[in-house]
Amino acid sequence: MADLSPPPLAHLDEQVARALAEDLGAAGDITTNATIPATKTASAVIAARKPGVLAGLPVAVRVFHTVDPRLVLVPKVQDGTRLSPGDVILEVSGAARSILKAERVALNFLGHLSGIATATADIAQAIAHTKTKVCDTRKTTPGLRLLEKYAVRCGGGINHRIGLYDMVLIKDNHIAAAGGIKPAIAAAKAAAPKGVIIEVEVDTLAQLDEVLSVGADRILLDNMTPALLKEAVARVAGRAVTEASGSITKTTAPAIADAGVDLMSAGWITHSAPSLDLGLDFKA
Repeated sequence: MADLSPPPLAHLDEQVARALAEDLGAAGDITTNATIPATKTASAVIAARKPGVLAGLPVAVRVFHTVDPRLVLVPKVQDGTRLSPGDVILEVSGAARSILKAERVALNFLGHLSGIATATADIAQAIAHTKTKVCDTRKTTPGLRLLEKYAVRCGGGINHRIGLYDMVLIKDNHIAAAGGIKPAIAAAKAAAPKGVIIEVEVDTLAQLDEVLSVGADRILLDNMTPALLKEAVARVAGRAVTEASGSITKTTAPAIADAGVDLMSAGWITHSAPSLDLGLDFKA
């Protein structure tokens, strides 16, 4: 079962504080302060307006409670839940001013992260008949990587490396600068900390054979057709984990997965997934 634990609370609080400071500035919510009495209380619900998969509820909760710890929050579903239009995600009650001050930041986090979860889930569902897992990349929004990778997990995907520090990934520029595939792999094996995965990117079968001659833990098969991927998987023959990348969508994913790769990585699920349409409305 996927780990749906959100990032540490300290990380959530850091992201929430930054987002609220950006929105409220030094003057605060001048519209709400001018139009809503400080004593006014209200109840509201956040609900889905489009179908999708939820991610980011713990962040939204932190937003509301950072603005006003006295707000009463009642989550109605959990992250990873598939939503239909009209499904209620969170009930909020308390000071009307506080709800309005937190509304947009909470929805921004929820919509963005749920969009990532939804995009991931679309691919995961398309390849559910295979052993292949969809994973993310380092193509993330600066500062939001841990949250975006959490959203990928909520959508049924798995995380690739978190950053440059936790896995060796030798790509084409490393190979060019190191003087070739074999020198690059040799240097990585000599210098990498014990237990760290070494992955090498290739885009031809000749490069693949070169990697196989010296060995690596994973092989990234970049922009190969399903036919080439199938041949590559046959040549690897279980000696390394295989990962496909390039033009991965819910339409192209099944043929790529059917080629037998272990993983497929898609950068767009974090950097370009459309936000899921969610809204907050006051109860009458």
